[in-house]
Amino acid sequence: MKSTFSTIFYLKRQVVKNDGSSPIMGRITIDGTQTQFSCKLTIDAKMWDAKTGRATGRSTAALETNRMLDKIRVKINGHYQEIMDRDNYVTAEKVKNAFLGLEYRQYTLLKVFERFNEDYTKLYETGMKSKSSLSKYLTVYKHLKEFIYQRYRMSDIALKELTPAFITDFDMFLRVDKHCCNNTVWIYTCPLRTMVSIAINNGWLVRDPFREYEIQKEDTERGFLTREEINLLINGKLKNAQQELIRDLFLFCTFTGLSFTDMRNLSEENLRTYFDEHLWIYIHRQKTGVQSNIRLLDIPLKIIEKYRGVQKDGKIFPVPCYNVCRYNIQHPIAKRCGITKHLTWHMSRHTMATEICLTNNVPIETVSSILGHKNIKTTQIYAKITKEKLNKDMENLSAHLENIKEYNNITI
Repeated sequence: MKSTFSTIFYLKRQVVKNDGSSPIMGRITIDGTQTQFSCKLTIDAKMWDAKTGRATGRSTAALETNRMLDKIRVKINGHYQEIMDRDNYVTAEKVKNAFLGLEYRQYTLLKVFERFNEDYTKLYETGMKSKSSLSKYLTVYKHLKEFIYQRYRMSDIALKELTPAFITDFDMFLRVDKHCCNNTVWIYTCPLRTMVSIAINNGWLVRDPFREYEIQKEDTERGFLTREEINLLINGKLKNAQQELIRDLFLFCTFTGLSFTDMRNLSEENLRTYFDEHLWIYIHRQKTGVQSNIRLLDIPLKIIEKYRGVQKDGKIFPVPCYNVCRYNIQHPIAKRCGITKHLTWHMSRHTMATEICLTNNVPIETVSSILGHKNIKTTQIYAKITKEKLNKDMENLSAHLENIKEYNNITI
């Protein structure tokens, strides 16, 4: 439905300058709402016709004033039509700001997001950011664009129009229209928070629309392989060389804690021999930038030697694409090895933290360093307490208590 729109000019008679003239004001009315602005013009009150909103007479001053007023009206009409075509939603304030050059149309949400994604893509191309992180930002941008059009029938939204209701509505859109679980919504709102922070830091946005929004990440069960399942994977009879390669790469991540991306990028430069004459992995994690020093155990050493020299670009392993590795480890490899769990590649890191390290009494601080975490709280999420470790700890506690005389030979 087309808005009711009008622009009139009037004289601010109560203000009289030294030369006897008064300022000419403009008033924009759209759907009953009004806003005023100064035309930056003055005229003698005797030359002003309040009924027509124009200067009277054929004097040079009157003709020049009317010419300038016509020019202002044409500009305002143009801004009104442009905003209507672009946003399908127009207010008197938006038209006035556009006319005065205060609209800051370049500071709309999706424009800021586009610029951010362009910069982030450059960081990814230089190896400073991971493909998965870039994919997350691109996905959230796509969802926001769809949401804005579906909810507001606009191609974009001005930053100053972001409200708490916008945030909660986007939350609902993700849950209902995109069928996202709570933790996915939590992940997808983080990039939006980043855009809001950028806008606030640059002075483009005054109030934080997230001020009334709360979402908590829910704890989830993170699977890992037991010692028996690791043994099944090691000894499984596989169909072909590709399955064997992918199995070996998964085991390498299991005994080093490397992510798929860091394993794929591993090169000869990342292998170093230190004072203890053991071979170590020295790497900065792509996702966090945190330095990891990982001493190579016997199994990953054998895997390195098995494939060393196959690649001609300095990389350690000939790694297939992620989707091929994920599919094979989840389906044919797991089936042929007799593993019924739904395997994911990230489960290798869970297994490193839980079954390989913590079950064998490696301190959690060391585990955190191996996994390349910035915060030990992140490691605690991975650190499941296995029944085997729990039993071992209780056996140690029992043996320790037996040596404390106050706890021996007590009759209850």
